[in-house]
Amino acid sequence: MGRSVQQITPNVSLIASEETWIEGLAIQQLKKTSELAGMQQVAGMPDLHPGRGYPIGAAFFTTDRIYPALVGNDIGCGMSLWQTAMKTSKVHLDKLVKKFAHVESPLDESWHDYVAERKQAKQIENNQFDHALGTIGGGNHFAEFQSIDQIYDLTTINELGLDKRSLQLLVHSGSRGLGQSILVEHVSRFNHAGLAHSDSAFGAYLTRHDEALRWAELNRELIALRFLEAIRTKGTCVLDINHNLMSPKTLAGVEGWLHRKGATPSDKGCVMIPGSRGDYSYLVKPKNTTEPHLSLYSLAHGAGRKWKRGECQGRLSHKYKRDDLYRTELGSRVICGNKELLYDEAPQAYKKCETVIADMEDAGLIDVVARFKPVLTFKTNGDCNG
Repeated sequence: MGRSVQQITPNVSLIASEETWIEGLAIQQLKKTSELAGMQQVAGMPDLHPGRGYPIGAAFFTTDRIYPALVGNDIGCGMSLWQTAMKTSKVHLDKLVKKFAHVESPLDESWHDYVAERKQAKQIENNQFDHALGTIGGGNHFAEFQSIDQIYDLTTINELGLDKRSLQLLVHSGSRGLGQSILVEHVSRFNHAGLAHSDSAFGAYLTRHDEALRWAELNRELIALRFLEAIRTKGTCVLDINHNLMSPKTLAGVEGWLHRKGATPSDKGCVMIPGSRGDYSYLVKPKNTTEPHLSLYSLAHGAGRKWKRGECQGRLSHKYKRDDLYRTELGSRVICGNKELLYDEAPQAYKKCETVIADMEDAGLIDVVARFKPVLTFKTNGDCNG
């Protein structure tokens, strides 16, 4: 691997150059997690940042034991990329921003048959959280219309069927209340202790986890279809990849479990690495590496936070009026009716995605296929007076 790989301890690696700023607490959490029973290897990505006890932007390989808390409450959170039938030359931003008044309410009866059909096809039996299907949720989740700004690998672009003239749609969301309920139930019974392979709860968790993955994938599909319907166009799904999940994996001949918390799989083909709402996103092609134990078959899942939620408004409000944050330096627009979220998710609260991409290139993990430019980012209609 290249120069952007740091060996923190024998079983802790960090995919980041020494110039990349990583918060000290995130490194501490990475080391602490490596001490869990059955933990064989831990890898931090260049977007690593602290979480609630466990770092975000990392992958963890265990044997004989799984740790649901390492996957977290948003099981199946991920990215889907759709190519729309609308040409970017036809986009009128002032008109576009007015088309999304109804994309957050529960799906109406007109969706009933389609949802039932797709749930059956994806073997989803849970009905408890169906009211949330097709909704983005809060935090860093979004739906963003984008244009293809630069192409670096035309062959791969053509293989994926992408057209630079077409408006693209990137959706970031997960399993909403379903994933939350699964983790809450686990923690209430077992605290943050892992589950040994011999535990009866081991298989039960994995069954629910796998259903949450499928639910999250369906949720992103429905979100995309709602946004396509809102702008009165069609679209096709180019890729859909989860970055919060647990998978069986064999590493150096050892069978175990690969946990990813904000880590994009590098063994699923091309993936999108999104920037903040005022930054570029990147389509990348993973490269085979001779030392997969250092990256745990994983990549960054985005730009990575610089600032904690809740402190962003204090850092930004003296420099920017609220209205300033509805437009970005790249000329894109933002829909976010929640004041706190508007500041918490401001581009300034995140690292530059370019540096995260550069670290993975230097580590020999990816080739960049294309760069995408934001056109319109939807967070929430929210409380417009908040």
